[in-house]
Amino acid sequence: MYTLILDSATKVLYHALVKDDKVVEEAYTTGQNDHAKNIVYIIDEFLKKEGITVDDLDKVVCGVGPGSYTGVRMACTVAKMLGAFKHIPVYEISTLALISSGMPGRCLAMIDARRGNAFSAIYEKAKLVGKEAIVNKEEFLLNNHDSVATESEYKVDPFKVIEVATLHENPHSLKPNYLQETEAERNLKANDNKTND
Repeated sequence: MYTLILDSATKVLYHALVKDDKVVEEAYTTGQNDHAKNIVYIIDEFLKKEGITVDDLDKVVCGVGPGSYTGVRMACTVAKMLGAFKHIPVYEISTLALISSGMPGRCLAMIDARRGNAFSAIYEKAKLVGKEAIVNKEEFLLNNHDSVATESEYKVDPFKVIEVATLHENPHSLKPNYLQETEAERNLKANDNKTND
């Protein structure tokens, strides 16, 4: 059974190809807002190295954020296309769970949300303790923890990712989890409120 794992919500574009109980390919690709040029290319390279095609994939696991708005959309779009057009089951996982999956003990997972804030949560064995939220980075670091996973320093355990990911029944409805409104959404609401005044 082949599983493709994708996450593009952080500065690091993560790919893994797992066959049964073996990781056959894995890549952490650091980018500068250029994940779009690499995401499909890396998948293609993985499949060629393994001598298989997209049709041989049994499932896709997609990190759905939170994180960079553009980045999250890329992995979700690729997963949706594979699910919709190739009828491959699509599973989703929080990017925070994904980046915490290979870290020891109680892990503080943090992704930069700008202005001193982070998308954050505490995980143990990639399972959520509490809830995901946008928090002040410095305050959040005061929580009791054994390790910290950040968007630029983390280690994925693909098997834990596969274990905790949940099936998304309809790939067409897969959508990113932003944890906050985009600036465009905030501006639209502000304009609507001005119009209604």
